[in-house]
Amino acid sequence: MGEVKDNDAYEEELLDYEEEVEHAPDSVSAKAAAESAKKGYVGIHMQHECIPQAILGIGVICQAKSGMGKTAVFVLSTLQQIEPVAGQVAAFVLCHTRELAYQICHEFERFSTHLPDVKVAVFYSGVHIKVHKDILKNKCPHIVQVMLFSATLSKEIRPVCNKFMQGPMEIYVDDEAKLTLHGLVQHYIKLTEIEKNCKLNDLLDALDFNQVVIFVKSVNRAAELNKVWVECSFPSICIHSGMSQEERLTRYKGIDIDHVNIVINYETPDSADTYLHRVGRAGRFGTKGLAITFVSSASDSDVLNQVQARFEVDIKELPEQIDTSTYMPS
Repeated sequence: MGEVKDNDAYEEELLDYEEEVEHAPDSVSAKAAAESAKKGYVGIHMQHECIPQAILGIGVICQAKSGMGKTAVFVLSTLQQIEPVAGQVAAFVLCHTRELAYQICHEFERFSTHLPDVKVAVFYSGVHIKVHKDILKNKCPHIVQVMLFSATLSKEIRPVCNKFMQGPMEIYVDDEAKLTLHGLVQHYIKLTEIEKNCKLNDLLDALDFNQVVIFVKSVNRAAELNKVWVECSFPSICIHSGMSQEERLTRYKGIDIDHVNIVINYETPDSADTYLHRVGRAGRFGTKGLAITFVSSASDSDVLNQVQARFEVDIKELPEQIDTSTYMPS
């Protein structure tokens, strides 16, 4: 995955996770700071439904589209409930990627700024899976509450989730069509493989953006594109699986996901689920965004057709001119 950034930023209109800045306390600045801290932080339906139940210790199974504040639900409800005891683990969060583990750890640290007794740590890799299984099975404190969150949660997996829970509250979208991001404009471009680099540069020159994320399928392609962008004077951050964990996390820190408003699928994803997770990087929290997919083969077209059929969305070919107001926040 590579990212191209522009220095223009916009104010987040919904969930605001910006770092707090401390100033000398006085009545005027304190009031202004309080208003600033609240800026744009509004509850959304999923959070209104989940948080009151979660803080009562009720198990939660929640399916909601990308960028709708699922992380805030379990972070805030966990911090609300725990009573820190030195040397004891109060909460355990499992996720499927190292970068996500780092991100969740960062959110716990950010929301617990004024909870000095709360300590947060992140662990990943380096331990044999059998050891992890033994710890979870035999050496973990009694689990009193389980919360499960995902953007995609199939009907087949739901009974499996219930096996690990006792009478959980369940929140699902009514149908898969609602998984699509309604502030997101989606288009495709038909072209040959050798035309992709030229078309990508044309798009980056023509489109207005805050930050762009470009998805590819291989380490070599990510490195090659990053080299091209650097040579073209585009500030770029490249992340791929060939890097060490330390380097990946260092680069990950330089990406401001909340300000991404364009996603480009340089190579079409393998499935509709992957497409949803990719384009969900733009249009987060209901804001505007633009997703463009390069289609260069019959298999690419098949995936795009699957996306349109499953999520009931009409993805049209990118026009010669596109109205900036349709994908840029005002």
